[in-house]
Amino acid sequence: MKSVVVKKSGGPEVLEIVERSIPNPTQNKTVIKIHAFPVHRYEVLTREGGSPSVKFPRVIGVEAVGEVYEPSQESNLEKGQKVVTFMGGLGREFDGSYQEYALVPDNIIYPVTFNGTWIELASYPETFYTAFGALKATRFKEGQSLLIRGGTTGVGMAALLLGKEFGLSISTTTRQNNRKELLYTLGANEVILDQDNHIETSNKFDAIIDVVGTTTVDDSLAHLKTGGFYTLVGQLSGEWLWKDFDPFINLANKYATVFDSSNVDSSMVNELFNIINEKQFHFPISKVFKLDDIQDAHRYLMEKDRPIGQVIVTND
Repeated sequence: MKSVVVKKSGGPEVLEIVERSIPNPTQNKTVIKIHAFPVHRYEVLTREGGSPSVKFPRVIGVEAVGEVYEPSQESNLEKGQKVVTFMGGLGREFDGSYQEYALVPDNIIYPVTFNGTWIELASYPETFYTAFGALKATRFKEGQSLLIRGGTTGVGMAALLLGKEFGLSISTTTRQNNRKELLYTLGANEVILDQDNHIETSNKFDAIIDVVGTTTVDDSLAHLKTGGFYTLVGQLSGEWLWKDFDPFINLANKYATVFDSSNVDSSMVNELFNIINEKQFHFPISKVFKLDDIQDAHRYLMEKDRPIGQVIVTND
């Protein structure tokens, strides 16, 4: 089988295709045949050496969709069963999705029902799960207003699609005028320009989901209503620390939290896929690559003006 092994940190050229034997299942680990997976910006950060906990050599990649190739000794899974796997150390503590087969702990394998293609399925798990969790963290109520900061990200667009189904009035942001039309097409009630970490509106919102990060948190909280909920889910800005934090100014009578998708709740996965199958969302996919072209996929992912949507790698 083909595996993409990162032996040392660096540019896309360190993504090396290596021939390996298909792994064997263990007592509590199942072999999955990977059909497709998305490529994420934080995987680029890991490849570059920006994730100190990840030790090389490593096959990176935090999620995959596919089928059970050979179940573990203790597994209730069946050969050929459609599954998704994401987070839980995948691609970080042990080898991840950038390969044709993977040995994955049973506790992070989630059987799903989905009638679309493998490529379509690959656009959902981690992105929609994060958006779903972030929405729940805002404790929304039908009819409330939601601001999505970082609206053209995968999580931002997923939160928009889910939020509309939950009856929220959605305002979302972009830094480029030419991306407004797509966000309106996806169902946004309002699209707001974000310039130099300030959004061009005086409106305030019942809830805010922030995918951008700590550089925008002050401005975001200034647009949160008294008693509202702010949920941070991303660090696109590349800065991890909230500088000059003054709780009496920033958080006066407001609530702030972080949704971390590292520990996945299987019941929430089931709930999410019930919604996905019922609503049949049309989620943007920017481009599809083959595993042999993984270096090009990483380069494309980081292009500034590429089309909006998920970047997917297929093994089929």
